[in-house]
Amino acid sequence: MDYARNYDLLNSKFKELLFPTLLTSIAGNFAMLIDAFFISLFMGSTFLSVVQTMEPFVCFINTVYWLIGFGGSILCNLARAELDKKRSNELFSVSIIGIVLISIVITILSFIFQDMIIQFLCHSPNMKQYVAQYFNMFLVGIVFECYKIVLAYFIRNDDFVQLQFQTFLLSNIVNIVFDIVFMKFLNYGIAGAALATSLGSIIGAIYISVYFFKSSRTLKIIKVKSSKIFGYLVDICRTGFSTASIPLYIMIKFLVLNAIIAGILGEIGLVALNMCYNATFLVEIFILGTTQSILPITTVYYKEKDYSGVDYVIKKSVKMVVVFGIFFNALLCIFPQIVLFIFNMHHPEHVPIAMNAIRIVSFSFLSFAINYLYLFYAQSIENDRLSNMISLLQGLVFPVVFAAVLSHIWGSNGFWFALVLSELATVAVTFIYSRWISRKSNGEYAGFFLNKKNAEGEVFEFTIRGNVEDAVNISKEVQEFFSDSELSARIGMA
Repeated sequence: MDYARNYDLLNSKFKELLFPTLLTSIAGNFAMLIDAFFISLFMGSTFLSVVQTMEPFVCFINTVYWLIGFGGSILCNLARAELDKKRSNELFSVSIIGIVLISIVITILSFIFQDMIIQFLCHSPNMKQYVAQYFNMFLVGIVFECYKIVLAYFIRNDDFVQLQFQTFLLSNIVNIVFDIVFMKFLNYGIAGAALATSLGSIIGAIYISVYFFKSSRTLKIIKVKSSKIFGYLVDICRTGFSTASIPLYIMIKFLVLNAIIAGILGEIGLVALNMCYNATFLVEIFILGTTQSILPITTVYYKEKDYSGVDYVIKKSVKMVVVFGIFFNALLCIFPQIVLFIFNMHHPEHVPIAMNAIRIVSFSFLSFAINYLYLFYAQSIENDRLSNMISLLQGLVFPVVFAAVLSHIWGSNGFWFALVLSELATVAVTFIYSRWISRKSNGEYAGFFLNKKNAEGEVFEFTIRGNVEDAVNISKEVQEFFSDSELSARIGMA
């Protein structure tokens, strides 16, 4: 009888994590799209330039909570895989308390130096008052947003995916309701959009805290020795940096790209760039849902040296992100009007510019999806050098260099094509690097994703239906598989 491994259990776990995580990714990342939609609806698409101007600061906040959230949750998950309950709780405690203290400091400093920050972000005198209004109300929710996101990463790994999803959904509902109330009925303008976002963060932070009252939770805040705290923070930041560097590089990238496109097309250039970013962000939501669902699986399976299991999950993930990338590429290349309709752009002089930008940038979606998947995969197997290389090239070096060069040669079209070329170049460099490592390792690593292979005879994989007859038969095969008679006898009696 054939007892070959069929991966049914792994497949069911992947599906169990995928759909809630995908929904959570949609709910958790929809706030920016909601704000952009209502701002364009109630104030006009030109005011999207304010949102685009704020992107570097928003990315800075994202960097902080991704650094602690991803780094802490991955290390905590590894400690749980090693059955080290105390270490997992210590990492959880340092992460939660640390992010609260760090975000409080950031908020206070941002209030004190707000004029300097706004001057740095905004180059248009006409828009500074609107940027200032949005900035002040956005600061209100920073502490709550950081706490909510970091706790959400941990509770997902503790099998509270539904609570994570409910929290993000509630935050978005609050955001939508108060966007309408503040902007349409109370005429708070663009400050109302930021205040609605902050209220959503506050309500979400309160709701997700019910986790601490769940009897089935395994993570607890405990007292950590002062001698350990700094070491834990260093480990957390080191582990989370490759992922947190994504918004960090985006922050720097947008500071440069905003200046370049504003110099070419003015405020309409910022509006078009914001629309392209929102379209890419829509794809990113689905890619993040897929990549974040594989993180807990690949981390544990790689740690246990189940490389065939890792390979199975990666192949399924690749198929999914490729489908997402091709679908959105085709959709927005053929129908760029969808984005213009969503963000209420009707100005006859602006429409052709925005449509052209969206069409061109849509060709970056497939390579963007592959880069994101590889980045999170590399982090899950603790290949920090590779993940840092990808995030640096994709998020900063290639976009800035190509945009500076091509926009000088080809104007605005060169700028948009630079965004496509930067994603393709990252895939090409990653492919060349993986081939080089594969050859250098003499077969230890193989394939585009540099997965390891178990040596022949090192692992015995099988699947049985769970009855006595199959258990007896597989016991005999195990005894035959192992040459050590003492070991086989022990396994046979197990």
